Amino acid sequence: MRKTLKHITLAHLVGVIAGLGLAGPLQAAGQDEPTAAAPATAASAVDMTDGEIRKVDKDNGKLTIKHGDIKNLDMPGMTMVFKVKDPAMLDKVKAGDKIRFVVENTPSGFTVTELVPAGK
Repeated sequence: MRKTLKHITLAHLVGVIAGLGLAGPLQAAGQDEPTAAAPATAASAVDMTDGEIRKVDKDNGKLTIKHGDIKNLDMPGMTMVFKVKDPAMLDKVKAGDKIRFVVENTPSGFTVTELVPAGK
């Protein structure tokens, strides 16, 4: 999963900057007023990934997901365990559910930040 500079996308950079707490008002050249602040996450700029819930671990706040390629992380499809940003996500799914989700590499590890049933 080693990335070279040519593989870093704008969405990835925004996510890294936001994760470091450096995202703030951005100012375009020639403007006196700052433009809108950068998004807190790059999720809006990232495609959702198809997956299937294999296990829900409410005690530890984790989901085991069999997933396709995760483009924003340059990760091939596989089955792995993810933390969830919001424990309420765990109440919305069960083993066997088809989902679409966004995962980000946070300081605490790979974390599901958005999750919806497939087809929505």
